Amino acid sequence: MTIRSRRSFLTGLGVGIALSPASANDQSYWGMVRRQFAFNDAKTPMNAANLCPSPRAVAECVTELTRDIDVDCSSQNRRKFDRLREDARAAVAAQLGVSPDEVALVRNTSEANNTINNGVPLKSGDEVVIWDQNHPTNNVAWDVRAARWGIVVKRVATPARPGGVDELVSIFERALTPRTRVLAITHVSNVSGIRLPARELGEVARRRGIHFHVDGAQSWGALRVNLRELGCDSYSASAHKWFMGPKEAGLLYVREDRIRDIWPNIVAPGWGDDADPDVKGARKFESLGQRDDACLAGLGATADFHGLLGPAQVEARVLELASALKAGLADIGAKLVTPPDPKLSGGVCIIEMPAKNREQMVDKLYYEHGIAGAAAGGLRLCPHVYNTMDHVERAIQGVKSLRWLLA
Repeated sequence: MTIRSRRSFLTGLGVGIALSPASANDQSYWGMVRRQFAFNDAKTPMNAANLCPSPRAVAECVTELTRDIDVDCSSQNRRKFDRLREDARAAVAAQLGVSPDEVALVRNTSEANNTINNGVPLKSGDEVVIWDQNHPTNNVAWDVRAARWGIVVKRVATPARPGGVDELVSIFERALTPRTRVLAITHVSNVSGIRLPARELGEVARRRGIHFHVDGAQSWGALRVNLRELGCDSYSASAHKWFMGPKEAGLLYVREDRIRDIWPNIVAPGWGDDADPDVKGARKFESLGQRDDACLAGLGATADFHGLLGPAQVEARVLELASALKAGLADIGAKLVTPPDPKLSGGVCIIEMPAKNREQMVDKLYYEHGIAGAAAGGLRLCPHVYNTMDHVERAIQGVKSLRWLLA
């Protein structure tokens, strides 16, 4: 079977022509973007913090490549996936502003986080400072290591309504001591929507020689992320969230000068014959045995799709939709958990509501108004580029009709 190039999937669907970023301020342009996705408006996804649909071009790429393997699963036929995987790695790395040798293509954020919290060299008494809003794989997982190795885990709490970047930086800086070896944060919280000032925190960590790890599950694919500018030592993310890529794929970035010091969780065929890996760079963290080759290759098609939109345009659109959603929810009397200031938030939008009513609200919003949200920290709604302003307005009106559940 002849495999089309990644970009041919996009041009074959007319995506390359339709998605010129020159008209990204035009709502009709974003209407064209919405039409690249297969979902029915009657059941509109608005929970990008958990799972996103892939554009047709990506889904068809993965389907065709999977079919190719099923037609001929010989090692001879599958040799081409080595090149496709490296093409995908290079495309992802370029958008993140780093070298392909610093990027491991793993299964998800959870796996990447655990590689870091199991692999960073630590001894008894060393401190790890974390945000109390971190995902469990960047929070509880550190407690598990502490129980095994006697390290000290310190949780940092931030105000429900932070006053600004300087306040957030100073809270974390005060928690650091001469024994701190790791600062591990979540870039954007999935339970409050607060965006931490990662670049500024990275500068603090670097001055003190502290390993700085960023969980980017809620920023990769939503915000323009340049890891060199961010200044982190490691960064984790999942493709199935804001990146809108294949399921069960993700990335782990490790800065070049930190790769050798960090141990992998798994050693599988392809590693080599001794303790030193034969693979180059961060690839040692993806020694996992048999992988879904079509899925990994589909990361390249996803990167191409983002490239057509433009990372800066994607961020601007996500913030535009999120700002409109937050403003509309506030206007109907809902209390925001997420800061209205885009500098302190991303695409995750959460409003307060009693825990006992959250699941009922989520179900009614879905079944009665066709908006798929989540109960996380309140009512969570996360619009993305496949959403329209009409979707946002429908979500606002749906919550308005269900205001009795907010009290």
